[in-house]
Amino acid sequence: MAPRYGILSDINPATGDSDALAEVEAYLRRQEEMDLLRFITCGSVDDGKSTLIGRLLYDAKLLFEDQLASLEKDSGKYGTTGAGQLDLALLVDGLAAEREQGITIDVAYRFFATDRRKFIVADTPGHEQYTRNMATGASTADAAVLLVDARKGVLTQTRRHSYIVSLMGIRTLVLAVNKMDLVGWDRATFERIADEYRAFAEHLGLVSVTCIPVSALTGDNVTRRSENMPWYAGPTLLGHLESVPVDPGAADAPFRMAVQWVNRPNQDFRGFCGTVSAGSARPGDRVAILPGGHLATLARIVGFDGDLPVATAGQAVTLTLAEEVDVSRGDVIAAADARPEVADQFAAHIVWMAEQPLLPGRSYLMRLGTATVPARVTELKHRVNINTLEHAAAKHLDLNDVGACNLSIDRPLAFEPYAASRALGGFILIDRQTNATVGCGMIDFALRRAANIHRQAMKVDKPARAAALGQSPCVLWFTGLSGSGKSTVADLVEQELHRLGRHTMSLDGDNVRHGLNRDLGFTDEDRVENIRRVAEVSKLMTEAGLIVLVSFISPFRSEREMARELFADGEFLEIFVDTPLEICERRDAKGLYRKARAGLIPNFTGIGSPYEPPESPELRLDGARDDPEALAAQVIDIMRRRGLL
Repeated sequence: MAPRYGILSDINPATGDSDALAEVEAYLRRQEEMDLLRFITCGSVDDGKSTLIGRLLYDAKLLFEDQLASLEKDSGKYGTTGAGQLDLALLVDGLAAEREQGITIDVAYRFFATDRRKFIVADTPGHEQYTRNMATGASTADAAVLLVDARKGVLTQTRRHSYIVSLMGIRTLVLAVNKMDLVGWDRATFERIADEYRAFAEHLGLVSVTCIPVSALTGDNVTRRSENMPWYAGPTLLGHLESVPVDPGAADAPFRMAVQWVNRPNQDFRGFCGTVSAGSARPGDRVAILPGGHLATLARIVGFDGDLPVATAGQAVTLTLAEEVDVSRGDVIAAADARPEVADQFAAHIVWMAEQPLLPGRSYLMRLGTATVPARVTELKHRVNINTLEHAAAKHLDLNDVGACNLSIDRPLAFEPYAASRALGGFILIDRQTNATVGCGMIDFALRRAANIHRQAMKVDKPARAAALGQSPCVLWFTGLSGSGKSTVADLVEQELHRLGRHTMSLDGDNVRHGLNRDLGFTDEDRVENIRRVAEVSKLMTEAGLIVLVSFISPFRSEREMARELFADGEFLEIFVDTPLEICERRDAKGLYRKARAGLIPNFTGIGSPYEPPESPELRLDGARDDPEALAAQVIDIMRRRGLL
């Protein structure tokens, strides 16, 4: 279908007119040679972001006949601009829920071009609950257009989006004071908002802010100068976006490529696939494979159509090496004389994107480049107050919070600070139970606190200690509600193991809280740390060759999984003492449930705090049906069947 406007509308493909075809070819060549600016529109809800993008698309004359017809129809059904008026916001609000509510939920990407530049614009949501979507759009943008409703001025969400923009390394920012038509094109209103915002932005390091008064609805100062605001002498929004420089930093930086896939179609070819994130490389160049640090020489660069003389930033290529070097997914191939850093601990900023809070000590998955590794926040240093930019003490991060923290991962990775490289400095955090993305982060710098620590090889090791004791070390991890009977069963199991001559150690939740964990309370954060410490102690005890019986409520699956991962396959047995809450309450030997129901014990598991039952434990014990002796016998039986006795 032909476009409504533009060069292609004059071409009749049926005639094959040579002049027209030549004109098309020339047009396409010009498009290839023009640079590309990626920018986002952001700001508070209903500030007019979608209308602004619709106006840019409409005035750039890149709409097709069917799009205009659909827009006219949808404007009559969903439009908010009045009878007979096109609602340009509907060009980008594609979801049914967006059209019905008149808001943006998802990130909508649109392409358009002028005679001077190509653009990809991301329309990001303004609602606070969709801040995570805004951060996603900002992660790939070169510039940001921040909209403010002239009637409302600078709002909390304006500040939140500005802070995220600054974290994402965007330094080209336009403050578009929109809906000037609704304040009578008043100059004083515009200047008051511009002055207030510049003062706030200066604290963020956003010293180059261009403020433009616009009306997205009427098009004033969007693509054409406004006759209604003769007092404004600056550029139009589009004129400014056409002129801002695009940072060529990625092309000029040292060579970097994260390995996404090892391609081995036959025994004669072994290539490493990925997208070049920075710099360029040619066959014969020396490269380093990180984090290991091995050196190699590039032999070939293979593209879609065959061998290439050079690989440049943005290209997806396959590299082959002259030497046989071990390279895996997640490794980084980098210029040998200008390597990125390697570390396993970082200082970083995190934007939290999940309903469930970020809890220090909890294990997440961190995806950095193409590598995915277990990670945890070891210290939450502060949360940022979006309005004042003050640093507030915090024990966790809630949805849309931004915080500074220290991170630890389970093996070293190649990285660069986010300010130098988005590709090797930006990461996401993934929930290990649901595989949902729960946070995005920006690495500030490496922590060197463990750089001088190395594992000491000991002659007497775990197998030697286990052999001296004549047993197979393992952990029996009893979990269940308070009053389920897990401590009673664990005690009976230990008595039987002692009778059989086995060497054991019992770690009971209440007992450990009298010593090692006496400083911890019962908040979610403290529960996570409680289990982390006990799991590490259990690991040390299995190194000594012992059979360790752990009896803890351990209410969260994530922490039980974290504990499991410390041990070799077959060494960790999760034993779920499955006793219904009502039976546990009837037993209530310590009177805890009664106090919890009376509000005297906050965060009590099963009452004020959830218990997440195991989904696939090694053993499930029916605490409502069988007596403790029978349950203990089942534990001994599974140990025999698994060769642990």
